[in-house]
Order: sequence, then C-alpha cells, then structure tokens
Amino acid sequence: MMKKKAVVLVSGGLDSTTCLAIAKKQGFDLYALTLFYGQRHKVELKAARKVAKAYHVKKHLELEVPLTSFGGSSLTDKKIHVPKSRSLKEMGKGIPSTYVPARNTVFLSLALAWAEAVGAEHIFIGVNALDYSGYPDCRPEFIHAFEKLAKLATKKGVEGKWKLEIHTPLIRMSKAQIIKTGLKLGVDYGLTHSCYDPKPNGKPCGHCDSCLLREKGFKEVGKLDPAPP
Repeated sequence: MMKKKAVVLVSGGLDSTTCLAIAKKQGFDLYALTLFYGQRHKVELKAARKVAKAYHVKKHLELEVPLTSFGGSSLTDKKIHVPKSRSLKEMGKGIPSTYVPARNTVFLSLALAWAEAVGAEHIFIGVNALDYSGYPDCRPEFIHAFEKLAKLATKKGVEGKWKLEIHTPLIRMSKAQIIKTGLKLGVDYGLTHSCYDPKPNGKPCGHCDSCLLREKGFKEVGKLDPAPP
C-alpha cells in the first residue's frame, strides 16, 4: 500500500520541526517546503536543510518569495526594530512588528499548489495561537477558512476528488508542550534555529520574543536547550 503524502512547511524553527516529526510519526511520505522571503533570520534556511535531511523527506523544495518588496515587518525591513527584552505581558498585547503581512496565506497557497501537483491531501503547518504571538494568520479561524477556500480554488477540489486537510497539531500548545511532544518523538532541537534577529555570526540574540519564548519553554520542561547559544 502506498503511503499518504503530506506537504509540510519547514522553516528550520522549533515549531515546524516538531510538526514535521508529528507528520512522520503518522506515517506520511514527507514533502518539505521551505520559503526564503527575505527574512533577516535567513540562517534558519540552513537549519531547515539539516532538519529535512534528518527526517529523510521524499523531497525538499526551497522557493524564494521576495516579501521584502512589500516591507511592513521588522523581519523583512531592517529599518523596523525587532522587539527585544519584552515581558510576557508585553508580548501578549497587540500584533508585534514581526508579523509579516499575509505570510501564512502566501505560504499555504504555495503548499496548496504543490500538494495538488503531487497528489497530497494533507498539509502540515506549525502555527500556534497560544504562546503570545498575536499573529492573525495563526488562528484556527484562519486555517479553517483557508481549508474551505482551497477546496473551492482547485481543480481537484471542484471535481470532488480531493479531501484536503490542513493539519495544525501545535495550534493549542504552549511552547513547553511543543518541546515535550518533540522530545517524545526524538526531535533533535540542536538542529533548529528560532531567533528573529541573529548576530552577524548567526548565533541567536537571546532577547527577541522568539528567543525568550524558546528559553521559557525549555526551562518549563526542565531541559537544556541543545542548540548552540
């Protein structure tokens, strides 16, 4: 019997790597999709390659999508400050400057196109609506709406031959719960990169929201972060 196929969005970060491990555990043939959108933390692309190799994906596709042309985010415009040393209370207020306009809509659209092309009925994305991100395109409402749109916007969906499902296994988890899940699945978090604003040598800054949430997660689990400091 042929394995089911899944397109998995893999950034090289902690969340997407855990998501990939979950998809593998569920027995899918893995098609990893990594996107370079002009993010200042492009070092995560190297991490994504290591992660894809470690999980023996069927194919790892890297695409360039120059969202820097639009700007509007501290991740794609170096003139905009990346928030640093914020408290959890501060992180929980509003939508941060690290939000990239329509990023997950763009990412899911590309994953959708590849899924239809290779005959995959499953897409995995490591979005999380719990741990202070504030991003509108990480909410369950957005995922459900996109899934409905996908069935209306594709040949296979219109023909009724495609039961597409978008999997968001991490959406209700805290960072600690995500790490616990990954550790049970044998994830090597030493391969991953989370920092939004790495130093010139690629090392994490240790002060952006992503670094702080990662640190908090490992502390709550009672484990040392294996990634290089």
